Amino acid sequence: MTEIVQEDRAKKVAALREAGVDPYPARGVEAVPVGEVLMGAGTAEEPGALVGESVVLAGRLVGMRDFGKLIFAPVMDRTGRMQVGLQKGRLSEWWPQRKSLDAGDLVAVRGELGFTQKGEPTVWAEEITLLAKAVAAPPEKWHGLTDKEARYRRRYVDLWASPEVMEVFRQRSQILSSIRKFLEARGYLEVETPTLHPIMGGATARPFVTHHNALDSDLYLRVAPELYLKRLIVGGMERVFEIARNFRNEGLSLRHNPEFTMLELYQAQADYTHMMEITESMLSSLAQELHGTTKVEWRGKTFDLKAPFQRVSYIEAFREANQCEFDDEAAVRARAKELGVKDHGDYWKLMNDVFEETVEKDLIGPLFLCDYPVQICPLAKRSPEDPRLAERFEIFVDGIELGNAFTELNDPQDQFERFEAQVASKDPESPAEVDVDYVQALEFGMPPTGGLGIGIDRLVMLLTGQDSIRDVLLFPAMRRIASQDDDASEENA
Repeated sequence: MTEIVQEDRAKKVAALREAGVDPYPARGVEAVPVGEVLMGAGTAEEPGALVGESVVLAGRLVGMRDFGKLIFAPVMDRTGRMQVGLQKGRLSEWWPQRKSLDAGDLVAVRGELGFTQKGEPTVWAEEITLLAKAVAAPPEKWHGLTDKEARYRRRYVDLWASPEVMEVFRQRSQILSSIRKFLEARGYLEVETPTLHPIMGGATARPFVTHHNALDSDLYLRVAPELYLKRLIVGGMERVFEIARNFRNEGLSLRHNPEFTMLELYQAQADYTHMMEITESMLSSLAQELHGTTKVEWRGKTFDLKAPFQRVSYIEAFREANQCEFDDEAAVRARAKELGVKDHGDYWKLMNDVFEETVEKDLIGPLFLCDYPVQICPLAKRSPEDPRLAERFEIFVDGIELGNAFTELNDPQDQFERFEAQVASKDPESPAEVDVDYVQALEFGMPPTGGLGIGIDRLVMLLTGQDSIRDVLLFPAMRRIASQDDDASEENA
């Protein structure tokens, strides 16, 4: 059926060209946004200022209802959808061309703003200009698992076929804008740091590797911008942030995409308690701006992002869930075996895997999980009260980690030794060499510093009520399909 429709539309393209009409003209029009026209229309009972005036719309035809001498054809642009009336009496010269139009075509319409007998605001067309002929027919319905897969692959259709999808991405843009304003108002400077790194670092993750031909050296797509941002603290910038695209060579899930967006910020003369305060303030402010309340609906539950958030101790949560201490190696290994958690040899990784298996799903929040074992925090400062622990927290909502923060380690000798331990572990998710340049930067002196990283995609999921990271990414990573024919088969399956 799709092939027949496309063949019919392709014939219309050929016929238009033969008649001297360019189906893909080079110039657009100066149009009034649909939303402004609707506001200027008022109502049939109380007409607005634009009623009776000539207006120009430009957008996509989202349907055509043909009543013989009258066609109703709604036009949609980024601001809304408005009915257009095509009457034979007003369009007598153009009328024979009406059969060349189809739903999905992009058009410009000049006409008089008025109302139908039922009181619906309508532009009564006096001139129609084809801006781009759609050879592919628009979808009739987009629902269900198979169609959702097609929606991700063809987001360029999904955006105008599903207004609620467009709204999610409008809100995402608003969230990013609000984050920037929030931080700039507090004296933070937005910066840009390298995406290609000579040494993988800043987070524990498997990297993507590429090769620079001129230098004849391998480079890593960044897993985190952390080490470069802290170099800027050494340089005296004192308050910096970056909204960075990061890349981690990991699997796909409802919460993971190999390319994702992170907010990272660093502040001199601060520690992780300051980062808790800024996290609480920022999240509650974002919710208030977006929804008019600090309460958000997500995954079937209501969460209040109003400060203060609950604080939970990592080691106490571990003890309660597993009935043993985090540093009791024999007991923890026995617990791992009981749970079926795979032991790769590294005790501290195993201990944290047990924690994730037994604790994280129950962290409803919003809450800060605080004070992690220092062995799993290579970039965080030890607690002065308990040197076994690092001053680190993660923020959780409904069992999902949204962010991570430290009092930053600024002792160059301690940092060098932790880097060496990472290299010695031979963990493929850890750096394969010590970042000597970063250690040297610390030798010039980094002030006491607090740092925070928040996953923008997961934050947008929370604030817009989306269950999957794919629903907040315009073009999520997907398995490549063999051909367009396979794509069409999958879409129509």
